[in-house]
Amino acid sequence: MAKPATVVRISEEEQEELEGWVRSAKTEQRLAFRARVVLAAAAGEGSASIARREHVRLNTVSTWRLRFAEKGIAGLQDQPRRGRPVTYGPETEQRILAKLDEPPPPGHGSWNGRLLAKSLGDVPAHVVWEVLRTHGIQLQRRRSWCISTDPAFAPKAAEIVALYLDPPENAVVLSVDEKPHIQALERAQGYLRLPDGKAVRGVSHEYKRHGTTTLFAALNVLTGTVRGMHTQRRRREEFLAFMNDVVAAYPGQEVHVVLDNLSTHKPKHDLWLARHPNVHFHFTPTHASWLNQVEVWFSILSRQALKHSSFGSAREVRDRIDAFIQAYNRDARPFRWRASDVRPSSPRPSIADLPK
Repeated sequence: MAKPATVVRISEEEQEELEGWVRSAKTEQRLAFRARVVLAAAAGEGSASIARREHVRLNTVSTWRLRFAEKGIAGLQDQPRRGRPVTYGPETEQRILAKLDEPPPPGHGSWNGRLLAKSLGDVPAHVVWEVLRTHGIQLQRRRSWCISTDPAFAPKAAEIVALYLDPPENAVVLSVDEKPHIQALERAQGYLRLPDGKAVRGVSHEYKRHGTTTLFAALNVLTGTVRGMHTQRRRREEFLAFMNDVVAAYPGQEVHVVLDNLSTHKPKHDLWLARHPNVHFHFTPTHASWLNQVEVWFSILSRQALKHSSFGSAREVRDRIDAFIQAYNRDARPFRWRASDVRPSSPRPSIADLPK
């Protein structure tokens, strides 16, 4: 005697939802099929009749009748599958990371994915690369750092950051430094038409040298404007000539100047400062030139005015820099210093919102 079919009973809400599945064009076909089976079974149609109409096996109809009877609409969803078992687990990951602490094989300066896989023996290269990507490790990328060993780092850094965040009232805060030996290199440059029709911009490998020039620059921390002076050398004599020009622009005002520890900036007996009592020098800690904001401006100058350029003389370099300073000052705005905690062991403070 055949086993009786599972009785299917549905509520009005369930019937309305299942009929919506059947009518909607956005319903997945597998769900629409299961809804038709349940609706037909609830209407009293036999499983064999439903199977013939839907062109499926009788066992398929019986499965969905039973699943609905036990779990309702939730039973019509696919059950989660275990998936493919993990071949390389946490142990393999730890082996790969531990291998990075070992020196690379003889004849190699650093590890790469294939060398790691070959050294491990039983781990393919693509698994090694996947683990490295997961941990954000890029073996060919290198970073450099410089840690200040100045025993007075904290008070010196705090003094400078305080000038940036809370300058004295009615005072001028200047960030001063020099960019020496800016080369005037002449290169052939322009656009090249490639065989595939694309055009690329480039410069010739060959170049001619036309001397160098040195730029002294003072960044007004409060306004973002820059004042510069060109010299052939960067001795104490040139530095004081530049400072005379800078101080003359702020007659009668208190001027605070942030400087690095270059010997031309800080002689043992500074007669110049004695003659300018309104000027105060603040020196960055040793190996902490990043505290000097003008270094950020030098980076902007290099990227936007000097990089990928050709100059026939040092005069052309100076003219380019002067033109850039003039254009920069028209839209200048101060850097936003976001230092929250400055200690020798803490990360370097960041300077954000650089002018474009």
